[in-house]
Amino acid sequence: MEELRGTPMRVGNLEEIIDETHAIVSTTRGPEYYVNLLSFVDKDQIEPGCTVLMHSKVLSIVGLLNDDVDPMVNVMKVENAPLESYADIGGLTKQIQEVKEAVELPLTHPELYEDIGIKPPKGVIFYGPPGTGKTLLAKAVANETAAKFFRVVGSELIQKYLGDGPKLVRELFRAAAENAPSIVFIDEIDAVGTKRYDSTSGGTREIQRTMLEILNQLDGFDSIADVKVIMATNRIETLDPALLRPGRIDRKIKFPLPDINTKRRIFGIHTSKMTLATDVNIEEFVQLKDELSGADIKAMCMEAGLLALRERRMKVTQADFEKAKESAIYKKKGNIPQHIYL
Repeated sequence: MEELRGTPMRVGNLEEIIDETHAIVSTTRGPEYYVNLLSFVDKDQIEPGCTVLMHSKVLSIVGLLNDDVDPMVNVMKVENAPLESYADIGGLTKQIQEVKEAVELPLTHPELYEDIGIKPPKGVIFYGPPGTGKTLLAKAVANETAAKFFRVVGSELIQKYLGDGPKLVRELFRAAAENAPSIVFIDEIDAVGTKRYDSTSGGTREIQRTMLEILNQLDGFDSIADVKVIMATNRIETLDPALLRPGRIDRKIKFPLPDINTKRRIFGIHTSKMTLATDVNIEEFVQLKDELSGADIKAMCMEAGLLALRERRMKVTQADFEKAKESAIYKKKGNIPQHIYL
């Protein structure tokens, strides 16, 4: 036994137990094998889906790997709550109210939904142009609730080997259930959730299998479980209809570009701690016809402050905001303003 365990071992997933001495396992490289199940392996703890240790040459199962949580899942868990709060969000009053009803309230007061006789939503999706506050609102929800927060970008679910993506999704949701109440935030979901089509590419099929596992996990959740899912995308039209149907994603929240009142609030948030000169007229920039997002406004205020620092001034002037406005608009059009190099 010591000789067997002293050699380098492979790690695989147990797919099926055939009898007392044989089983089928899959490896990270793709193939499945019909292997021996050695007598000293604890038969009571081994079951389909668990991670097993295999002999490097004959592939016989020689042990069970108890801690089968992927290290990436631990990285996705946000230990410290983000510092952003609802007060840091300019506008989006309707969106904040919808998130509170769909995510925050079911985690803090689930009895209200039982009393009224409805099931709380399983998940929500944020959609809209870039820079409109989708990720910021998700951070604020994590701050306002005491729930564990798991953040993952859709591209992180695309793995190199066959089956690793779906396995990572399973472990992510299992970890979320074990740490309930919890929130799973999947940013840029369009990386794995695009519409399905026939393809001969192995990579495309693997991405589709990862999305199917997400659908399976959403279906498997109890509607009153303390796990909520938030997704975000800039391109909701590319997502598979099966992902967006009621019962999986029950609420779709649109994040539009800010109107004049929202712009005014966003400017107020970002300039509240800045030292402004007396000639600064923020209303002039609020009334701009350009389609600036909240992220563009934040970048404009930051650029104005940097321009003042460059000239060793401790007050930001109207001229600084004028140059910063040109910078933000030109960058939005894909250009680089010349004054950056001066």
